[in-house]
Amino acid sequence: MNNQQPELVQIIVNHASNEGLNQTIIPQVSLLKISAPEIPVPSIYQPCICFIAQGQKQVTLDNQNYNYRPAEYLIISVDLPLMSQVTKASKDAPYLMLKIDIDLQQLAELLILTGHPADLTKKTQRGIFVGKSDQFMNDSVLRLANLLNTPEDIPILATQTMREIYYRLLQSDYGAILAQTALKGSHMQRISTAIQKIKTEFQTHISIDKLAELSGMSISSFHAHFKSVTSMSPLQFQKSIRLIEARNLMVIHEMDATSTAYKVGYESPSQFNREYARMFGKPPMQDIRNLRLNQGE
Repeated sequence: MNNQQPELVQIIVNHASNEGLNQTIIPQVSLLKISAPEIPVPSIYQPCICFIAQGQKQVTLDNQNYNYRPAEYLIISVDLPLMSQVTKASKDAPYLMLKIDIDLQQLAELLILTGHPADLTKKTQRGIFVGKSDQFMNDSVLRLANLLNTPEDIPILATQTMREIYYRLLQSDYGAILAQTALKGSHMQRISTAIQKIKTEFQTHISIDKLAELSGMSISSFHAHFKSVTSMSPLQFQKSIRLIEARNLMVIHEMDATSTAYKVGYESPSQFNREYARMFGKPPMQDIRNLRLNQGE
């Protein structure tokens, strides 16, 4: 979207009544409003498409930065542990974003309907990318946002408009990557299955042999494709999940570092402290104190 798209900006301002994430009455669609630049925030992102109307943001996967702004969109095709940071925002011109949670069933149905070519053997790509929007995409996203002004139209038009957005994305330079996400049996889809297993069992010992078997790959092939999609090994991925969950537990539930270490699956609190400091730059309790100071607590 270009920087001069006042209609979309105004719609988001009108319907994002709260600072932060606002769920809308359209299923899968939420709006984000941030009125000041942020410090980096770690979280587990689920598959989604993010369209910025105003401001700028940076997300980081394993030290690789992805910056996007109006006229660009971010797609996350598998669950990923990311650091995100709004880099341009103010009270007068807040960061404004429309987010669509990807419905893999809708996407798969569209692939069948359109006969979109999908190659099971295509090289596995990273599960995150930034693309450039065009006027067709801009118009589709604006029409989706406009449905918030006519809620009576949502049951009839929302799914249709969402499908059009998926279609535009499939026709883009990154369409083949998005298609792999929904294509049963693709490397991307099989790695996504392994990721879900790690996410649900992150506190326990992970067997690489079993993950490879679950993915229908040899161990060496599984390692290679997993790293292509996530930029890290399965064990590094699990560690990131554990540490992000640990940070959330200490911030939200005010747990101490030792209890948190055991809660997320560490057997050694000292190892937890070392790995936490490596990821977040400071030992656990010092990091949490600084975070609360930054939040004005």
